Amino acid sequence: MTEYTQSTSDESFSFNTYDAQGFEGLWQVLSDLNVTSKQLMRIKAKTAAALDIKVDSRLKDWRQVTNDLPSFVTEGPLSLIEPEFALPGRWSNLELATNTLQRLHPWRKGPIRLGDVYIDTEWRSDWKWSRALPHLPSLQGLRVLDIGCGNGYHCWRALGEGARLALGVDPTRLFHYQHRVFADLFNQYSNQEFSYPVHHLPLTLEDLDDTPLPYFDLVFSMGVLYHRRAPHEHLRSLQKHFALQGGTLLLETLITPNDEPLYPKGRYAQMRNVWCLPDITTLLEWLAEAGYQNARLVDLNQTTLTEQRQTPWMRFHSLTQALNPDDLNQTIEGHPAPLRAMVLAQFKGHT
Repeated sequence: MTEYTQSTSDESFSFNTYDAQGFEGLWQVLSDLNVTSKQLMRIKAKTAAALDIKVDSRLKDWRQVTNDLPSFVTEGPLSLIEPEFALPGRWSNLELATNTLQRLHPWRKGPIRLGDVYIDTEWRSDWKWSRALPHLPSLQGLRVLDIGCGNGYHCWRALGEGARLALGVDPTRLFHYQHRVFADLFNQYSNQEFSYPVHHLPLTLEDLDDTPLPYFDLVFSMGVLYHRRAPHEHLRSLQKHFALQGGTLLLETLITPNDEPLYPKGRYAQMRNVWCLPDITTLLEWLAEAGYQNARLVDLNQTTLTEQRQTPWMRFHSLTQALNPDDLNQTIEGHPAPLRAMVLAQFKGHT
């Protein structure tokens, strides 16, 4: 594939043609939201750097997956609401479709049904969505930002609930190309004249600290906070992207059932980069100190072996290997097993 190059007096960057085509809709959205040309160039430059083939040689194959898929015949519209996230239809060659999509292994967030291919992901993300949805405000007409979105699964579910724009941000390049494959497929067979308003940036929240996007009414941060050395900074960084009048934060994070925070030494549930599991009181205090209001616990759920597990679409170690086989209420290291809290809080806007 050829390269698409752009430069200014401050920035110079190149996009692979496939990537450039995929971002056209997002750049237009950001321009329509009055992101300045300088800010947009900065975001483009960071995105191009993240997807530079010199960073990861696997990008070449991941970019090719869409083109290598066999033909597909739709048998109904895209379904984004309960009970299933699916595009009904049939592949002309089921085995080839399955093997081609497997080139984007591991698939972690889902499940997703693409015709007669069922991508049985590591996480039953639909269960998390069903726990969160009753507590969220109406998503009709809202702009939604999902930080640490993986392949963007919850962005699509937000669209199904009426969101007018959903932007996912996640630095894992593989997840970006997973999103791109099914976004291309959905848009190809859409009955609309325009693309679905769901977009993905392969960046971190911190990458956007110098280019705030204050346009979002609802912000998700799920499964991110415990990976941050400075949780207060994460909570404040999220605020930069709320609309001027403010909005709602859905925060989901691991917590400890004990009465004080847990600072794991070494690994937690085989994860290296878990810095702190707060107790619920401390978590609510962090939110108040960061400037959020009306923070409240809306769901508490211990992750089970049926919600997070190995599948043919995620063959690496999963929760089974992270727990003590003799006591599933403990991690393999002897810590309390993963307990996930969902908290809703309000940010009252920028002064």
